[in-house]
Amino acid sequence: MRARTGGRAAGTGLTLTARRIIRLNYGFQLLFNLLWWMPVFYAYQKAAGLSDGQIFGIQSIYYVAFCLFEIPTGLIADRIGTRNCLRAGAVVMTAANLAPVVSASYAGFLVHFLAIAAGRSLTSGAASAYLYDGLRAEKCDEHYLRAEGTARALGLVAKVVCWPLVGPLMAVAHPAPYVLSAASAAGSLACAVALPRLAGTGDGTGGGRGGGRGGGAFLRDAGTALRCVASSPWLALLMVQGVAVFTLSRICQVNLFQPILLDHGIAEASHGSVMAAMTVAEAVASARPQWLSRRLPPVAWVSVLSLALAGSLAAMTFGGPWAVVALLCLFAAATGFAYPVQRKLVNDAVPAHAPRATLLSVESIVDRAVCALAAIAVGAYLAAGRLDALLWHSALATAVLLGVLQLLLRSGAVRRESAGRGVRPAGPEETRAGTADRPDTARNRAR
Repeated sequence: MRARTGGRAAGTGLTLTARRIIRLNYGFQLLFNLLWWMPVFYAYQKAAGLSDGQIFGIQSIYYVAFCLFEIPTGLIADRIGTRNCLRAGAVVMTAANLAPVVSASYAGFLVHFLAIAAGRSLTSGAASAYLYDGLRAEKCDEHYLRAEGTARALGLVAKVVCWPLVGPLMAVAHPAPYVLSAASAAGSLACAVALPRLAGTGDGTGGGRGGGRGGGAFLRDAGTALRCVASSPWLALLMVQGVAVFTLSRICQVNLFQPILLDHGIAEASHGSVMAAMTVAEAVASARPQWLSRRLPPVAWVSVLSLALAGSLAAMTFGGPWAVVALLCLFAAATGFAYPVQRKLVNDAVPAHAPRATLLSVESIVDRAVCALAAIAVGAYLAAGRLDALLWHSALATAVLLGVLQLLLRSGAVRRESAGRGVRPAGPEETRAGTADRPDTARNRAR
């Protein structure tokens, strides 16, 4: 029997409901994102007879579809409730992973990636919104940052453990990566079903905040979200600041990973080991964002970590094979630190009673739209054999973007708004040790 102290689990400061929310969120995030096919999808599609043009054409369609799906799915989450949206996303993801098993053809893989985009867009904002609102409802919101980071870390560790098994399993049953991915998604559905209903949100009833009022309600939520962004320079700039982290990490770890290694003479047989090392570095950092010094506020840390990502890319143009591997691991660690801090910053900046999942979907749309444009540029640079120029130009563009953002973040209007929210801006006089990552207790009490 668990010891209880005032309704809280002894020694943790968490209520039993908060512990349940965190643990089920760990399970959901791990299983939903455990895509066994990720290391082999290119070779799998080549073996199925798809050309390079078809494979990368599907990837381009996927990015565009993700952006388009993010618009209605964030609204849906705020209408039907984030818990129901997680369940819907898990159902779609399960079906998506079975599509290539049913039809290993261009049409089958196109349906697969379109459904993946739909499933992930259903959960991209809803998962974070559910965790944040759930812990806040239990007055345990100070645990959000660690919970978000640990969930990401556990998912990365699972990939390190499972991905090396894909090759042997394919030798036994060729469709195994997709069947196992579908089984994992089904497990995430079980976690979503077990999530508790959030008190006072209407979550889980199918109604959300007044659900069932038709298209007008969706349009009102969309209008509310856009007005929130337009009227809050602080929130808008935080979203733009996150673009650098998302785009650099996505482009490097997905599109440039193999070209960088091959350019430095690292054979394909070693790529799995390098990816595993990067994943471990990112997992450790994701699980321990509290290691970041309090001498800088969180918003400044995201900029510093973004510059570290850019600097790592530029430095890869000078190093040999071992230096490149070390820089890739440093890049992964900086990514791991940045993601949970950025996620908390945006969640804290969302006004009370605003459609949180919709706003998080807006952020995701911005991230992926920029990423889609970056992917086109990457293809052009690689086709011209200018990998080093691409790395340097990416670093310089990031530095310029962050320099402009820092000037805007220091502006009077933004500083007044952030102070009104209880959030410390990234000014030089704000670098004292202290309350940089404390919860906004005054605002929470007001709620």
